Amino acid sequence: MADISPKTPEDLNQSPPFANVNLYESNKVLQECAVREGAIMATADLHAFGARAGAAENLERGSRANANIPILTKDASRPGMGNGVVQYDPAYHALMTISMGAGLHCSTWEHLSGNAVPSPGEHVARGATFFMAAQMEAGHCCPVTMTHAAVAALNLQPDLLKDWLPKILSRQYDPAFAPITAKKSAMIGMGMTEIQGGTDVRANLTTAAPLDGGGAGTRYQISGHKYFMSAPMCDAFLVLAQAPGGLSCFLMPRFLPDGGLNAIDFLRLKDKLGNRSNASSEVEFHSAQAWLVGEEGQGIRTILEMVTLTRLDCAISSAGLMRFALADAIHICRHRAVFGKRLVEQPLMARVLAHMALHSEAATMLVMRLARAYDHTHDEGEAAYKRLMTPVVKYWVCKTAPAFAYEAMECLGGIGYVEDASPLARLYREAPVNAIWEGSGNVMCLDVLRVLRQSPESVKLVLEAFAGAPSGEKRVRVLLAQLKDLVARPHTLEGNGRVLAGLLADLAIATLMVAHAPGHIADAYLSAREAASDNGLFGAVELTSDPVPVLERALPE
Repeated sequence: MADISPKTPEDLNQSPPFANVNLYESNKVLQECAVREGAIMATADLHAFGARAGAAENLERGSRANANIPILTKDASRPGMGNGVVQYDPAYHALMTISMGAGLHCSTWEHLSGNAVPSPGEHVARGATFFMAAQMEAGHCCPVTMTHAAVAALNLQPDLLKDWLPKILSRQYDPAFAPITAKKSAMIGMGMTEIQGGTDVRANLTTAAPLDGGGAGTRYQISGHKYFMSAPMCDAFLVLAQAPGGLSCFLMPRFLPDGGLNAIDFLRLKDKLGNRSNASSEVEFHSAQAWLVGEEGQGIRTILEMVTLTRLDCAISSAGLMRFALADAIHICRHRAVFGKRLVEQPLMARVLAHMALHSEAATMLVMRLARAYDHTHDEGEAAYKRLMTPVVKYWVCKTAPAFAYEAMECLGGIGYVEDASPLARLYREAPVNAIWEGSGNVMCLDVLRVLRQSPESVKLVLEAFAGAPSGEKRVRVLLAQLKDLVARPHTLEGNGRVLAGLLADLAIATLMVAHAPGHIADAYLSAREAASDNGLFGAVELTSDPVPVLERALPE
């Protein structure tokens, strides 16, 4: 008779779960980056958050929050009257409590509450924490990052910010659906895109009519539609609408100052591939009230203050997801035996995992170096690095994450594809979102080209810094020469936008590796990069022929 007694994971050749692991202490690269880029003062906090984010209880909450997705409840008798309340699983609220308790929505703005100055390294410290929060569960990070980033836009309208800042700076998560005066804290969402325009927000049709004479900080009446508005249970939203003076940015609260509901009608929640713990909505405004942030016609410039910070967080989150995928894959391969050896001892698997580890290290170094630039915008060189490299880093890190997550999933074999057997299936579904939201890959490349045209002095400063890096590494010089050659051919640049962004990312990583990684790590990364220069990204190579006949052959018109 077969033995059906319970077996241990070792008996069944299975790995114990990758849980109850301190996500900071187990990540040597993140520790080195945090200290090097200026967050040494946050070491104790990072260790504490790493333990919390990697705790089995909170990783399980991440699974539950994605399995039990948000639900929109509506009152059919009140269309257009502030209609729509979103209900979340308790696990989601627990995750929000943890991340807001760590100040991920506000820590870099706390100096605004008095006459203080920003703390040294605060963007790096927050970035390292956010890196781990995304590993705990990425979807809840959406309202956290939008709230943090919204302050940059509201800072252009100090009278509005003054009213909202105390509640934004509170670290007490309050999910109540109530007027802001009755809440302990506030969250801010965003509504930019419409179905007819998408990324081209200048094509927006939503209108804004002044109610109090018009002008910065005054009240307008908004009517129209947003195809995407995240996250619908926030207390207010930054939205774009066409005012008499052009496309403008507005702060739209859920509740009006008298305590009544604003005329925001949530039509439905989006059924997304991943990011399922986070609610994204489609919405209509029926003469909703909102307050102008900045001047009329300056909506894009205003909301870009917010978007720039969300792009940094997209890159940090993707780097965090890659790190978790790598760690889980290595962990399992160290426990599972195949053909008489542990998987990690099989030469082919070891090579795959090592290559992934180099890529993860590169992504971590790149996002933390970018976070440092946000801490030093008073410095001309750092401001130039932020301006040029934000779209570059967002493009490269976020675009490479989906393939990375797939490779980690394949390391596990069949169980990697099974939702209840491995977190990597969920992580794989999550991975594309950061590359698509807040500016897709092509939009990032066009932003790089825009910096090239509008701020050539910024490009010059960054390239001079790369060229002056302490390195005699020939492969770095080759990358620099390739980049300069491409820039010298401006008529080819738009079609080669991905080549340009990829070269800038490669050059930034190469200088970081040579300057800071152990010699054998830097050499291994540069050798791997030299052997696969396009990183497998479509459009990241120069085509020698006209693409039009290629497309015609693929699908004739």
